[in-house]
Amino acid sequence: MKIICNKSELLQGVNTVLKAVPGKTTMPILECILIDSTDGSIKMTANDMELGIETTICGDVIEHGKIALEAKLFSEIVRKLPDSEVSIETDSNFKAKILCEKAKFNISGKPGDDFAYLPQIEHTNGVTLSQFSLKEIIRQTIFSIADNDSNKLMTGELFEVNGSELKVVSLDGHRISIRKIELKDNYDPIKVVVPGKTLNEVSKILSGGAEDDVHLFFTDRHIVFEFDQTTVVSRLIEGQYFRIEQMLSSDYETKITINKKELQSCIERASLLVKENDKKPIIIHIGDGSLELKIDSMIGSMNEDIDIHKEGRDLTIGFNPRFILDALRVIDDEAIDIYLVNPKAPCFIRDEQQQYIYLILPVNINAG
Repeated sequence: MKIICNKSELLQGVNTVLKAVPGKTTMPILECILIDSTDGSIKMTANDMELGIETTICGDVIEHGKIALEAKLFSEIVRKLPDSEVSIETDSNFKAKILCEKAKFNISGKPGDDFAYLPQIEHTNGVTLSQFSLKEIIRQTIFSIADNDSNKLMTGELFEVNGSELKVVSLDGHRISIRKIELKDNYDPIKVVVPGKTLNEVSKILSGGAEDDVHLFFTDRHIVFEFDQTTVVSRLIEGQYFRIEQMLSSDYETKITINKKELQSCIERASLLVKENDKKPIIIHIGDGSLELKIDSMIGSMNEDIDIHKEGRDLTIGFNPRFILDALRVIDDEAIDIYLVNPKAPCFIRDEQQQYIYLILPVNINAG
């Protein structure tokens, strides 16, 4: 094999597929990036058997062939090459010669045929949306997946398609995040749970252009993302996702409308008095025309008032400040509506169209 391409193209390809190289594995071939030019284009692939990424880069194929190169070493070499044209040439002993200006590397590779290719997925059951929409919907929900494996389903997000609506749900036992977007077309019903790791990596690769499409295809076991010159294939999380409908009550005793930025800034100030592992809640007292926020920790105390519009009863309730901040940081509205029932029931932050819903469980406090 012999290929010639620009260093910037090569580096972008490496950085794209590197996200699917496993940190630890008992199969050395999976620690490699496959470079394949057998069909006249330059394809790069990495695959950890849960997540696989393939991307095509621009360049010239002088001799067809393929080789698997150790990902960490190869990526470091490419990163440190001069910004110039790069030539990669292999011999029959699976040695790769990398030339760039006056830099010459010779490194050992592995046979490309030993590499675990991405599974072939039928492109029948699919959905199309803009890269911007997908990137946003991940950003606005991913923070509330669980970060441990005690319940595998909580480490993923529910993707549910009904007609022209895509709904994405995440939860971690303390909160629920829901985002809904309108798709351009109508689709058959789909309900799958996508690993959070996959969504994080896809989000990093997406350009995020409003005019650029991403195509999603589904099977019983896999989801495929196709965009630009890149294909991402991921296993789905198997199992029945949680029934959250009964938790999404529209009943409330108190509704407040508040300036989002003011509330966010106030909670960020209060959080200065909470150490990372401290479970100190912020205490919110809702009265007529104002919300009082208080915190009292080992470091110190703070209280602040914010003007609000209130419907219903006065209420005192406690929350983990991080859970509220995570939701506020991804809401773009200037003013938000918060719905509450009592000090022990979850609060809801949602818009009138319910395009976003954030449910947050309160913390027990002694209001007296």
